[in-house]
Amino acid sequence: MIFRMALAAAISLFAASPALAHLDPSEHGSFAAGFSHPVFGTDHVLAMIAVGLWAALLGGRAIWTLPTTFVGAMIAGFALSVAGLPLPYVEPLILASVIVLGVAVALALRLPLGASAALVAVFGLCHGHAHGGEMGSAGAIGYAAGFVLATALLHAAGLLIGYGANIATRNDPAWATRIIRSLGALTALGGLYLTAG
Repeated sequence: MIFRMALAAAISLFAASPALAHLDPSEHGSFAAGFSHPVFGTDHVLAMIAVGLWAALLGGRAIWTLPTTFVGAMIAGFALSVAGLPLPYVEPLILASVIVLGVAVALALRLPLGASAALVAVFGLCHGHAHGGEMGSAGAIGYAAGFVLATALLHAAGLLIGYGANIATRNDPAWATRIIRSLGALTALGGLYLTAG
């Protein structure tokens, strides 16, 4: 049941029209424009949920460390972009983040916490730089507040999916891990699909 719901959600994400990706800040406001940027970008959604899934798999301090590291690095990347400082390979690294984080979840990869956080930070920096590059006429503070909240909610969604899988399969914890790892595999496949598009 959970697997079918996840598959339906993944198909819906890929079927979404790119025209809905960004709201006009002059019409909807800077906060709404910032909030919509990660939420309507399939690459952002998949990577950010994967951070939450990976944190749920690792447990312990990773539950807070991975999402907060991603958000902190994302803010730093946004600041670099707003300051006009280039960051090489931003778009390829964003696509790589979907694949790598999906694989990390699919393999239930258990790196030391510092290494996991460093990997997440690199990807967060790139996602933040991309947000800054597409800010347009939005006000920086409102726009940043929007994408930070959206990102935190997407991380929380990944954590909740992980916890939901554990609750739904509490009589057989191995099934929870299989479900989460399957979602990681779907995420990685989604990243490969995006690279081909």
